[in-house]
Amino acid sequence: MPKANVVFLLTDQWRLQALGYAGNTQVQTPNIDRLASESVSFKHAISGYSVCCPWRASFLTGQYPLTHGVIVNDVPISGEPVGLGDAFKSAGYKTGYIGKWHVDGRGRDAYIPPERRLGFDHFKALECTHDYNQSAYYDNNDESMRFWDGYDVFAQTADAQRYIQAQASEAPFMLVLSWGPPHNPYETAPKEYRDMYDPRNIELRPNVPPEMAKEAREWLAGYYAHCSAIDKSVGDIMDTLDELGISENTVLIFASDHGDMLGSQGTVRKQKPWEESIRVPFLLRYPAKYGRESREVEAFLNAHDIMPTLLGVCDLAIPDSVEGRDVSAALDGAPTASPGALLACFHPFGEYSQPVGGREYRGIRTACYTYCRTLDGPWLLYDNDSDPFQLVNLVDQPHYADMQAELETFLQRELDAIGDEFLDGMSYINRWGYPLDDTGTVPIR
Repeated sequence: MPKANVVFLLTDQWRLQALGYAGNTQVQTPNIDRLASESVSFKHAISGYSVCCPWRASFLTGQYPLTHGVIVNDVPISGEPVGLGDAFKSAGYKTGYIGKWHVDGRGRDAYIPPERRLGFDHFKALECTHDYNQSAYYDNNDESMRFWDGYDVFAQTADAQRYIQAQASEAPFMLVLSWGPPHNPYETAPKEYRDMYDPRNIELRPNVPPEMAKEAREWLAGYYAHCSAIDKSVGDIMDTLDELGISENTVLIFASDHGDMLGSQGTVRKQKPWEESIRVPFLLRYPAKYGRESREVEAFLNAHDIMPTLLGVCDLAIPDSVEGRDVSAALDGAPTASPGALLACFHPFGEYSQPVGGREYRGIRTACYTYCRTLDGPWLLYDNDSDPFQLVNLVDQPHYADMQAELETFLQRELDAIGDEFLDGMSYINRWGYPLDDTGTVPIR
């Protein structure tokens, strides 16, 4: 079998609960639902470091955040890890990256030179923007700033289609298409998609408090509009692969870096250990190897597991610098050796800073339970089977004492294995010498 192409569709802040195939009857995602019907779904895809830069740096290096150093947003990767692009390029792949980057840490508008692109040769990207209708980028090695035409999801998708068309006869290639939405601002999707959702008709999860209901419905209406716009682009990519006759031998992934609370638990955005922040989609379609039938795998997949698992799917060597687990064998039905996923907040900052209740934590998400502790001790324990909306915190409850102790032992074993001492956030900030402003946040440049 020839080497497989890889197309990785990455979204920003798309929670699992906002997809039709995952049970949401309000959001319209027909193309992604179709992809799910032909894919292996990682039932336990977890955003263990559920904020942009730590997750992305782990995705692109296969390393735990305390190794690559990106423990907060807007700081650079430390050391010299073998990047995702490097690993595929060394195996003879053409490599491309289009869209949001957000691991360079030297300014959100700054040009990113080739030596800091982790092995991606074709590179049409910007560190970070959330202005989706006036979205800047740099075209490969041209240091002059350019702008995508219109809504950037559509423009970036069209560029990805051109890249795929150009590479199709020179396979194999590996492309990451990294979209900015549905990350807020929620109200900026194209009008035809905003018109699809009336806030008055939006149903809320039971864990959204009444005092946030009106605002949460407005957020969700805009959020779903972005989701449906992206869904169109997923369909465009699928159509391009079909038209070129390369779908069968292309690994197509749809994923997200983290979720969005959107009012659940009375809070917003990400960086938190609740389901809406940590549970994300991860669909993988590779017909030549796994067929086109929908099925779920039980293996836990965290950010640093993605790189080795993709390399495993493609039968490629995994660099020694990678710390994540290759769980690709689970796609062939092998038992998984990953019974849970680590959850971590290394330093509370920004929207989750200490003045608004932010705290460092470490935790574990198993098939049934979520358990977290802070520097002060046990914090959260949920039985997600009986309490899927996490309405009852069972921590320190006598009838769950044995389970809490078991989860604590599991968590500590995982931390020990990866060398995480669980220090206070400033210890890590000082370790790498990151500057903080008077809000306790690394300044955005």
